[in-house]
Amino acid sequence: MEEKSVNTLGYKITIGVLVVIIGVLSYMLMNQKKEVVLVTQTSNTEKLSMQNELDSLLSEHERVKAAYGTLSDSLMEKDSIIRLKANEIKKLLGAKSELSVVRQKLAQLQMITKGYERQIDSLYTVNRQLRQENEKIKIDYNLEQQKSADLSKDKEQLNQKISGAAVLKAYKVSATPFKSKGVDKEKLTDKASRTDKIKVCFTIGENKLVSSGYQRFFVRIARPDNTILTRGPAYTFQFLGQTLQFSAMETLNYEGDAADICTYYELPLKEAELPKGRYNVSIFTEDREIGQTSFELR
Repeated sequence: MEEKSVNTLGYKITIGVLVVIIGVLSYMLMNQKKEVVLVTQTSNTEKLSMQNELDSLLSEHERVKAAYGTLSDSLMEKDSIIRLKANEIKKLLGAKSELSVVRQKLAQLQMITKGYERQIDSLYTVNRQLRQENEKIKIDYNLEQQKSADLSKDKEQLNQKISGAAVLKAYKVSATPFKSKGVDKEKLTDKASRTDKIKVCFTIGENKLVSSGYQRFFVRIARPDNTILTRGPAYTFQFLGQTLQFSAMETLNYEGDAADICTYYELPLKEAELPKGRYNVSIFTEDREIGQTSFELR
């Protein structure tokens, strides 16, 4: 009876120990499950964080590309590398990969994108400087063109002034009607019926800009009816593309100094007497009219 009590006690002790062991194991299992759940939650949270970080990084990369426009085309190779590494990280995040490996690759990608931003910013700076230099070159070129145009204009104006100044002018122009009285004798008159000679005198002004050489001076005397007094059809000269009659002509070896010239128009014997009225006298060179006067016959 006593032996039976001892065996029962042994069983009870064994059962008690087993119960305690089971309880401890159950407790440890529950804690382990909590830890697994906590680790899983932490892992998922970190994965989500890294996914958000990756999305943000790619969004910023696209923003940078859009901001710099066509300039980003020059970095297409580096852009391809960024996309490949981003896709690799996405695959790792979708698989049961070591988070430390993913974190390391994400850090590498961040360094690559920052390098991309620095490089494209440098390209932008260089490109902007080149544009500014090119704009300055254009401005300088336009300024030089304007200066050249201004100089050409000034030169043209100066040439025009010189050309305008390099002309002969006649002043002190006078026309005097005479009546011939024998050889080398003449008498002033203002009557049309008695006039058979008209003396025209003028002074050619000093002008050192005019080329030296022989100059011809044509005198045209127009009657009141505008008919030119002339000695015949051969008395003509070319003036600005026109053939003009002249009444008298004198030649002068001009050397830039002032010179006095007198010439005569003599009425041909066969010509009737001159009409009454105002006569206009003009002095011409071969390229311009240089003086005028008039007189009246009664």
